[in-house]
Amino acid sequence: MPYSLPSGILVYRFGERGSGFRSKTGKVLDYYEIKKEACGPSGNKLFTDINFPCEDSSIFPKSPVHPPVEWKRPSEIVSNPAFFSDGVSRFDVCQGELGNCWFLAAVANLTLNKELFHLVVPEDNGSFSDKEYNGAFHFRFWKFGRWVDVVIDDRLPTRNGRLVFMQSQDKTEFWSALIEKAYAKQHGSYEALVGGNMTEAMEDFTGGVTEICKVAEDNEKYLFQLMTKAFMRSSFMGCSLDSEPGVIEGKGPLGLIRGHAYSITDVKIVEIPTTATAAVRTRRYGDGLSSNRYVPATTKKNKTVELIRVRNPWGKSEWEGAWSDSSKEWDLLKNTPHQIDLSFKSDGEFWISYADFKTHFTNLDICHLDADVLDELDNLKGKQEQENVAMGKKRKWVSNSFQGSWVKGVSAGGCRNFRDTFPLNPQYLIELTDPDEDDDDPDCTVIVALMQKFRRKMGQSFLPIGFTIYPVKKDYPKQTTPLDETFFRRNFPIQNPLKFTNCREVSARFKLSPGTYCIVPSTFNPNEECEFILRVFTEAKVDMKENDEAVDVFLPDDAKLKNGDDDNKRKQLATPAGGTTDNDDGKGSKKALAFFKLVAGPDLEVNWEELKSLLDSTFTTKFEFHGFSKDVCRSMISMMDADRSGKLGFDEFQDLWNSIDTWKMVFIRFDKDKSGTLDSSELREALTSSGFKVNHKTLQTILLRYADKDGVLKFDDFIMCGLRLKYLIEIFKEGVPDGGKACTFTMDEWIEKTLYS
Repeated sequence: MPYSLPSGILVYRFGERGSGFRSKTGKVLDYYEIKKEACGPSGNKLFTDINFPCEDSSIFPKSPVHPPVEWKRPSEIVSNPAFFSDGVSRFDVCQGELGNCWFLAAVANLTLNKELFHLVVPEDNGSFSDKEYNGAFHFRFWKFGRWVDVVIDDRLPTRNGRLVFMQSQDKTEFWSALIEKAYAKQHGSYEALVGGNMTEAMEDFTGGVTEICKVAEDNEKYLFQLMTKAFMRSSFMGCSLDSEPGVIEGKGPLGLIRGHAYSITDVKIVEIPTTATAAVRTRRYGDGLSSNRYVPATTKKNKTVELIRVRNPWGKSEWEGAWSDSSKEWDLLKNTPHQIDLSFKSDGEFWISYADFKTHFTNLDICHLDADVLDELDNLKGKQEQENVAMGKKRKWVSNSFQGSWVKGVSAGGCRNFRDTFPLNPQYLIELTDPDEDDDDPDCTVIVALMQKFRRKMGQSFLPIGFTIYPVKKDYPKQTTPLDETFFRRNFPIQNPLKFTNCREVSARFKLSPGTYCIVPSTFNPNEECEFILRVFTEAKVDMKENDEAVDVFLPDDAKLKNGDDDNKRKQLATPAGGTTDNDDGKGSKKALAFFKLVAGPDLEVNWEELKSLLDSTFTTKFEFHGFSKDVCRSMISMMDADRSGKLGFDEFQDLWNSIDTWKMVFIRFDKDKSGTLDSSELREALTSSGFKVNHKTLQTILLRYADKDGVLKFDDFIMCGLRLKYLIEIFKEGVPDGGKACTFTMDEWIEKTLYS
């Protein structure tokens, strides 16, 4: 079970059910249980993480490491190792041989916020000199809507006695090397961290939503204001220069590196004292005549300069232009040094004017924190800091989050270019009512972020993903649920600056008028499968929900089953093998009922063997079908056996027969190619005609349980999924006779109802 932080945030252990990650050994590691075990340098064995072994496969899964590395604990590398040495600083982050500057830039930003840092790097990790030290450390990362606790041992890759990957400038300090190892474990290997976007790590440290801005395309005044507000609200920020084709990290202008991730560590507006000469009008009297003349006078004015502090995670290679470490511009502030934190060391950190920033940098990434994390950070603050926060007006985003998936033939409809399949995509309705506070316009700010899950961990390339937003008129409840092809053909989406992109997450900010909108996330091409998480940040509370059917069962419309055919054709479909029917409603067979009495014997009940014999002898189809299997017949008995006798009486059998007869007609109608199977694209309509309302999630579950690898259902699979749906819905409704949406079962009831079926 996950453990809870003071704010109520649940933290799952890596590998446990619900965490979204499987351990290689199936063993879930609990840091606090490990700490209770015998440990330490007193002779007991130090903790060894068998889920992330000290092997080449943990670095490069598909090839050996060359030159080879040796895994060592910190005490084997230096004589006096420390988890922290003289506190935490952005200078504790230096890149090793791994091409993961994007990760380092985010870690450097993490160190700027003490509370956020200790949310990710728990303070209970202790140190190497503690009596409780046993070689185990743990870190928390946000992954796809959940916080996950990752436990590692402290063995690290070295070569010639030195760390190979991320490290601190202080060679005795190891927290930065260990957080990189934990992050690599969560992604499967160190190699999985090569090449990426800083927004990934920024979100994994915060659970926030990231905006990606193109510096040249944004309004100058608006962008700097956005950066200032973001910094004041503890947002993470990073920046980069576009690289040249085929060059990963190339030389750029004035010491900057193209294709390299930098972190932004401060945003300031400073005043520069300047001396100006102004002409002042004076009047002189003396000769009885008045005259005007202008004499010079000296006055002082102040002008402002917008500055941004940037850090290169390499710890070197700094900006060489105006306001760089050796720049003469700093002489202008020699009388007001208190305005800014200056350090002219060759440490990779530098100041740059906003004018130069927007000229040379092309990308700006901002990660906004959500309300749950901000609440947790408040809990981690000291008492005095909490009081200071309470005195001010606290601003937080309102967030809504939905987990979903694109499944071939079910919910993977592709983009708007594919009109026939686009409506298959998941849909989400959002109702905006309250405009933003303190804004002159009546609009609402909405940040939409769509993230695809687990692609990096599985070694797969990212799919091109995006989303489309449609305004929905006030009479939208009268529309079909979900919105159908007719709606999308007759309505146009709002103008969307977002392009489909093959990165982990795409996001965009909108200013929308109050009203109802439908957000449709999709891959670019149809039938591309992937799990995703959709998050929406707003300044005011909104109503938001998935726009899909509520699962239910109803009596199917008899006219739908006819599908325009005459009654004779319908009777023909319902006729059992070798028999005739004079039952006008087509719901039974005299021969079947007579055979039931013959097979059932004196107790007038049939077991699964007798049921199989009965069905195989009386049931026929217009396609190849070799009868129902032993398991299917057993399941039929259990789901229709109301009195739990292990057999079916006449009434129970008749109910079963009528259901099979109805579903057979539906199957024949929707088996358009007469193959004796239904594919996933035909299944939803077939279930609707059978009397079921199903949504994307239920449809996906049916395919996983009853379809083959190609997403195809055979006739008996279709009958079984129909019976099971009907049974489960009826069981649920028995538990909530008032029509509620939640039902409570005891453990015994749950096992009895599900295991027997």
